[in-house]
Amino acid sequence: MSAVSDPPPVARRPAPPSLRDRLPAFPWDRLEPYRKTAAAHPDGIVDLSVGTPVDPVPEVIQKALADAADSPGYPTVWGTTALRDAITGWVGHRLGARDVTHRHVLPVVGSKELVAWLPTQLGLGPGDRVAFPRLAYPTYEVGARLARAEYEAYDDPTELDPAGLRLLWLNSPSNPTGKVLSKSELTRIVAWAREHGVLVASDECYLELGWEADPVSVLHPDVNGGSHDGLVAVHSLSKRSNLAGYRAAFLAGDPAVLGPLLEIRKHGGMMTSAPTQAAVVAALGDDEHVRVQRERYAARRTALREALLGHGFRIEHSEAGLYLWATRDASCWDTVAHLAERGVLVAPGDFYGPAGGNFVRVACTATDERVHAAVRRLAA
Repeated sequence: MSAVSDPPPVARRPAPPSLRDRLPAFPWDRLEPYRKTAAAHPDGIVDLSVGTPVDPVPEVIQKALADAADSPGYPTVWGTTALRDAITGWVGHRLGARDVTHRHVLPVVGSKELVAWLPTQLGLGPGDRVAFPRLAYPTYEVGARLARAEYEAYDDPTELDPAGLRLLWLNSPSNPTGKVLSKSELTRIVAWAREHGVLVASDECYLELGWEADPVSVLHPDVNGGSHDGLVAVHSLSKRSNLAGYRAAFLAGDPAVLGPLLEIRKHGGMMTSAPTQAAVVAALGDDEHVRVQRERYAARRTALREALLGHGFRIEHSEAGLYLWATRDASCWDTVAHLAERGVLVAPGDFYGPAGGNFVRVACTATDERVHAAVRRLAA
């Protein structure tokens, strides 16, 4: 009886390239050793790194969410009529935009999702270029990488080579620096972008948090001459309304851009939940909770600013937003370590680009009790 031979080995095909391979290492993972050091402080950690909201969701918003909890059907990507009415009304009332209709707005599932996938959804790819500020939210670069587009950082966008430049990110007020672009600067940039056929995406998520400046939207007629052509503004309710956990944001601007995006997002099922849509309607219709939250942040910002200055820091920009852009003229990682030994965790400036190598970003989003703890430790 003949021996039974082993079956021939199955040839393994090489694994396809991973989408993950296009991305840099997740920056926040590098902060973990310093988090552990800060957490070992006898009075606990004061986390001023990520900048996540810590205050309660306003009751008017919680009630709207609860009242819409019985929502068994699929929501629509474009949102309810009430949601679109609320967004268009807010864009006109708060941003000063004119002639805004439902075609000019589009709800999204949090602003980070939009930033990361906008280049892909615009159809950008190899040979196309995306530009963003020299110091910037890292997800602008991630979005370009996901689309396989080229990317570059700028100091002045009007000095960029417009050839192949398809998407220009603005961010005013800036994350991380808190810098605000003036109305005249925005007007000049918008005119340049239109001259060269470049789409402007303006990240304005911190626009309602101006302290020493009054931020202006690209949708304001003094900036765009009354036309939304070639302009899209990104807004979020995460900070102004403490809705980071709700994933609530929206776009407003050129219908020629938003219309195709709506169709693409329908195919992808990128829809805001029905209860969240109801919560956004309530949030955009109530100015009082925004005023109260601004006062909380203003007090925390003042306390942290004075404590940092007293500890030998210098603060640059920071005229708006939820962060203080601070330096001791030393390596950002040395400063992170210095503060971690005192139980205070901050974000290293190089998370936002090499130009931030000597800075740290200090968030003003901790509770009053934790802010006061940080102030005491910096004074010791």
